[in-house]
Amino acid sequence: MATPKVGTAARGSKTGRPIMVALDLLGRRGALRVLWELRGEAVTFRALQEAADTNPSLLNTRLKELREAGLIDHTGSGYFLTESGRDLHAALRPLSAWATAWLR
Repeated sequence: MATPKVGTAARGSKTGRPIMVALDLLGRRGALRVLWELRGEAVTFRALQEAADTNPSLLNTRLKELREAGLIDHTGSGYFLTESGRDLHAALRPLSAWATAWLR
């Protein structure tokens, strides 16, 4: 499955509207978990694999997609959230608060 891009059909959208493309990317198995695990310092592949409790093939696929989307990057010390990834993390906080209240 190709990395979703704005203007290109995505799951739930033939037009590729930005929100639908974002939801397609974030809704892929393990994507949110990878982003969550990268909320702090840079993390190596092996440490990320263990923390996200996933297999190497799936992790490689998600890392590739998230890098292509500009949400994460990689240096010698490991994978980390880009500025856009940190902005996404901040944008998800209200959704997390809503979900917690919703469960009550």
